[in-house]
Amino acid sequence: MMRTVMTALAIAAAAVPASGQSMSERLNDYPTEARADYVFGCMAVNGQSRTVLSQCACSIDVVASILPYEKYVEAEAVLSLQQVGGEQVAMFKSAVAPRTMVVDLRRAQAEAEMLCF
Repeated sequence: MMRTVMTALAIAAAAVPASGQSMSERLNDYPTEARADYVFGCMAVNGQSRTVLSQCACSIDVVASILPYEKYVEAEAVLSLQQVGGEQVAMFKSAVAPRTMVVDLRRAQAEAEMLCF
């Protein structure tokens, strides 16, 4: 587990932060509540064991190392809006910018799954 996290951090450290933040700032820009919410959701899907808790905690750490919190919030908002019906949210289902935000989040989650599960 620790080796996996260290590998994820090494990969993330190789990337140049787009926002101008240091890697430490970028890894810590997710509020505790957001991290806990992610872990609770992850555990609801994957099981309620100690092993899954560790894997889900690793997963949010990897996501945070790849995607700045601001981008994470934007992508989560788009995903929430896409689940609502009606004409008012139709633009979030077809527009390119929201799709890009979601794709970035899905890529980060896929990387996290490969490294943590």
